Amino acid sequence: MFKPEGILPALVTPFADDGKTVDEERLRALVNHCIALGVHGVVPCGTTGEFVNMTVNEKKDAIKTVIDEVNGRVKVVAGTGASGTEQALEMTKFAKDAGADAVLIVTPYYLKPADRGIYEHYDTIASKVDLPIILYNIPQCTGLPMPWQMVEDLAQIPNIVGIKDSSGQLSLILAVLEKVRDKINVLCGHDEVVIAALAAGCSGAILASANVIPDVWVQVYNHVKNGELQKARELQYKVQKIARIIAGSGAVGTKEALNMMKMKVGPVRKPLSVGGELTYEAREELRLDLEKIGKIKPKETKVEVAEKPLEERFATVEISSEAIRDFKLRVGEALAGQGAEVAHIDLMIGNRDGPLGEAFAKAKAAPTSGHEPLLAILEPNLSVKPVTLIVPTVTITSMRQASMVYGPAQTAVAKAVVDSVADGTIPKKVVEDLIIISNVFVHPTAVDRQRIYINNYKAMRHAIRKAIEGRPDIDELIENKDRSKHPFKYTP
Repeated sequence: MFKPEGILPALVTPFADDGKTVDEERLRALVNHCIALGVHGVVPCGTTGEFVNMTVNEKKDAIKTVIDEVNGRVKVVAGTGASGTEQALEMTKFAKDAGADAVLIVTPYYLKPADRGIYEHYDTIASKVDLPIILYNIPQCTGLPMPWQMVEDLAQIPNIVGIKDSSGQLSLILAVLEKVRDKINVLCGHDEVVIAALAAGCSGAILASANVIPDVWVQVYNHVKNGELQKARELQYKVQKIARIIAGSGAVGTKEALNMMKMKVGPVRKPLSVGGELTYEAREELRLDLEKIGKIKPKETKVEVAEKPLEERFATVEISSEAIRDFKLRVGEALAGQGAEVAHIDLMIGNRDGPLGEAFAKAKAAPTSGHEPLLAILEPNLSVKPVTLIVPTVTITSMRQASMVYGPAQTAVAKAVVDSVADGTIPKKVVEDLIIISNVFVHPTAVDRQRIYINNYKAMRHAIRKAIEGRPDIDELIENKDRSKHPFKYTP
């Protein structure tokens, strides 16, 4: 009997650029990408594959395409779950006829049957289709947790060979391992706890992020098998933020990462979207970490932006529309965090001897009341380079509010500038010639100084990168026009 083990990517379903059809060519390329990086199997039409937003025929075609492209090189575990038993049974029969090695069946969702209904759902399918079945527990999507007692009962059915647990609850994994490890294999389905689950005794993992970093997870798996836990730990630490972002955004983050890596898989289907499940902040963080591990190369562009909104955004420092039109400036905007400690940065980078330098001098000489600018400094009397001016977006009306802006936010902006020079985002050879003016948003009700620091640091880093790279470009603006909104649209 087939026993699931190793690293298996929960494959995204590549769509055409309009999202309307499954792109078979892209799906075949993704399969080969994963196999080339050492995976032990592939799982089409699971949660990451957006199976709930696909037609029955689309799911069947995707499963058939994957089986054909794999051609016996690794195992194929087809996702055949459905909210109704008959629908799941139909898909499972198809997967067997198509040549799948096993199926992954999620607990019935939406109508939330009682324990008896769950048991009968699996028992019915197992008795009518002679094919290895992997149970699938993902309560954050189904709204229906699968208790270990249920797993213990289902493990008695001969062709139920494993369970994928995506709850992220190590206590549940350990309970299941305690009860059924001698009968079925347990697989981790939550990207953030892979090493812990493997070390506890899981036989492998079915992961969304294994589309993106399959080679890393294969190394983690091998290290754990060989008892090299320290090596495994260090690898997981390197990709933990990637795992966290993808675990939190599912198919959206996975597809965005693959598209950034030039492994084109198209968009997700509505109502999912970039800017929703994957925030623009998280997308920037994902991009940075993919660069750190060498999955994508930093973008090098020389695009200059001078749009009318800049006149309004930077009116506080009195840069005229003529100056913006006549001088090449780089602008960047970024958002980080949420709640009262949210950070929003608007900035411009330009030459000292241009209009930005003039605006800098005016802002210092004749500050607007409540928006008094201050130099970004890391140490007393030591400003960073490029010289950076901080201008509060919200009118400062109290000493407590001022301490938040001219304290953690000021330090965060300064540290972001220093780090941007250190990593080459801002070329070191021109720091003496540049000036940065940064509009900094700190909400009047913010109280957590540490979160203010962290969020402003992130926002400043992202804004600088966007300015230097000329992002978003026209293609990004067109792509995001229907799903973009002001970050504070729904807040006072």
